[in-house]
Amino acid sequence: MALSSKEAMNVAHVLTEALPYIQRFRRKTVVVKYGGNAMTDEALQSSFARDVVLMKLVGIDPVIVHGGGPQIGQMLDKLGKKTEFIDGMRVTDAETMDVVEMVLVGLVNKRIVNLINQHGGRAVGLSGKDGGMIRARPLADAQGQAKTELGLVGEVASIDPGVVSRLDTGGFIPVIAPVGVDDQGRAYNINADLVAGKIAGVLEAEKLMLLTNTAGVLDKQGELLTGLSAQRVQDLIADGTISGGMLPKIQCALDAVSSGVRAAHIVDGRVQHACLLELFTDEGVGTLINGPRR
Repeated sequence: MALSSKEAMNVAHVLTEALPYIQRFRRKTVVVKYGGNAMTDEALQSSFARDVVLMKLVGIDPVIVHGGGPQIGQMLDKLGKKTEFIDGMRVTDAETMDVVEMVLVGLVNKRIVNLINQHGGRAVGLSGKDGGMIRARPLADAQGQAKTELGLVGEVASIDPGVVSRLDTGGFIPVIAPVGVDDQGRAYNINADLVAGKIAGVLEAEKLMLLTNTAGVLDKQGELLTGLSAQRVQDLIADGTISGGMLPKIQCALDAVSSGVRAAHIVDGRVQHACLLELFTDEGVGTLINGPRR
């Protein structure tokens, strides 16, 4: 069925609005942290996969880092393994770490890879163990002391981007599970937001996109804020506008832009095709945090 004149004009408007962004971001790296509703809702899974494939087709290099907390919890429940949380973080003993690896690397990662490939992409699944990509150490507190009570919960010590860079240049889409390894070969479970931010910094990515279950950073009246500088974000934290669960994501975004990423986005992953809307439209669907000009 042919498009009406109005529908045809709308399509033309979308394409012409997207063109300068496609030209601007060609041959640039965009790191996407994939999680939340976008990872569990079937329609959103499909739109995410299509977004990633289209990004690659127009010359952008997407790198996907995924979470999997709910899936880990479900598997532990099935196995009858009780989980303790401290300050919102799962205490991870050796047995729990085995389950974490099984779920993140063996199940969740492969599902994402398969989904992208079904939509015409060439995705390759990785964990931080592959090629020694993510070196980990125990998560530390603000004073630099290891939080030993959390067990095998880690943070990034260093990242070797060689494997990811080779996949990008070979036309593949890397999909990374946030499992790192220390010098003794011990595996650690690392927060996916943190891994995504660190990888974006090492790759000097054009953008870091964090898919969330919120519209973005909201002011005290509930209005979306965007186009924020790092200093403006600090002011919003100081006056209590940014608080609670948004703080870790904001800190991840600030760390990324301070390490060379041009911009970080907190994106509403509940919106279909959220990645494309944020990349290729004037309005976007989340909060943009600008890095220093380079």
